[in-house]
Amino acid sequence: MYAPLAGSVIPLAEVPDPAFGLLGAGVAVEPAGQGEVTARAPISGTLLTLRSHAFAILDDQGRAVLVHLGIDTAGLRDGGFTRLRAKGDRIRVGEPVTRWNLTALAGRSPLCPVIALEAPEVTRTAAGTVQVGDRLFVWNNSPSKEDHG
Repeated sequence: MYAPLAGSVIPLAEVPDPAFGLLGAGVAVEPAGQGEVTARAPISGTLLTLRSHAFAILDDQGRAVLVHLGIDTAGLRDGGFTRLRAKGDRIRVGEPVTRWNLTALAGRSPLCPVIALEAPEVTRTAAGTVQVGDRLFVWNNSPSKEDHG
């Protein structure tokens, strides 16, 4: 699992909405900088879900990851978000999925949870600051492949 954007790694337990921890294991990334940010695919696979503020990718081994752009951002609808792909697209790790403008958050948290859906546990491999494409974590008890994290 690779970083979909550059920023600071935050433990999922510190995300202000505890519902994300119920979805699976993972981390959050606090975006670096201001203005527009492009969220990229953290794994290779098929875009299972693509909404303005979130997307999920299903890999060929049946594992899924959710990237949620900000906290409480579903109410923004499409404000500040530009989808760069379509639901059902095949995508490779690192390819752009969504662009969003951090100034459009209207006081909401910019934290981006990155969650291995339904995974009871992952091994976090990143701390501090990450760049796009840095490894965030690996699924426990899963094969290690370069493009699946």
